[in-house]
Amino acid sequence: VQLQASGGGLVQAGGSLRLSCTASGKIFGIDYMAWYRQAHGKQRELVASLTMGDRTNYAKSVKGRFTISRDNAKGTVFLQMNSLKPEDTAVYYCNEHSTDTQMDYWGKGTQVTVSS
Repeated sequence: VQLQASGGGLVQAGGSLRLSCTASGKIFGIDYMAWYRQAHGKQRELVASLTMGDRTNYAKSVKGRFTISRDNAKGTVFLQMNSLKPEDTAVYYCNEHSTDTQMDYWGKGTQVTVSS
């Protein structure tokens, strides 16, 4: 099973984007979902996470601007990004962890570019 992030693109500063993450198959026992990003020349960093108990966590740099959510029926995880800044430019990856398989699932990222 692989994850696929989509919804990235080029946007001006102050704009919004909504990223989506879908799985190629069914993942059982998901207990944790997250979005990460990696800017050019930098390490991958956690942007936002969501547990099945609806506990969220956000990087300080995005708190108040980004919102992580999920659609259980569709098995989709979203990242709503508002008030985007040039420093948000990065490749964004979604991640899911399963307690059944004890595996982390990753997929290809989606590029987000914010122009000033």
